Amino acid sequence: MKDKYVDLATQVIETYVNEGLVPDLPDDPELIDQQGACFVSIKKNGQLRGCIGTIEPSQDTLAQEIIQNAISASTRDPRFTPIRPDELEDLKISVDILTKPEKIKTLRDLDVKKYGIIVSNGNRRGLLLPDLEGVDSIEDQINIALAKGGISLDEPFYLERFEVERHE
Repeated sequence: MKDKYVDLATQVIETYVNEGLVPDLPDDPELIDQQGACFVSIKKNGQLRGCIGTIEPSQDTLAQEIIQNAISASTRDPRFTPIRPDELEDLKISVDILTKPEKIKTLRDLDVKKYGIIVSNGNRRGLLLPDLEGVDSIEDQINIALAKGGISLDEPFYLERFEVERHE
């Protein structure tokens, strides 16, 4: 059975890259009757090609959240050039729906396979999704998230964790 979250993100990316248009909202209560934060990740030949998301919902519906993040992941990720039409058939798209972040008290509250993390210092934040290839320790996870947030190890920061429902 196909995954409605991935299908929506795929349709959005293909339509936007090929035509510059945004498809209509789907008529699916699960996607339009709730809000949610999510990340859309795009891989090409096993390598990251784009990944953009939100820590908290920024749209009225989960469908709109997926649509905006799919467009951003495919055309606005500053680490990559925008996806071209000739790349579309080689892409693998996943959608991670995030739970509400919760502050943690100790590093023992973390697990790189189960929890993503958010590190924060003032208005700087870095986020890393859980269960990523090559991220095998809590220290790796924290260091990568700090770097993404532009926070150095000698600065104070606080940690939050979240879980994801991954759709591939």
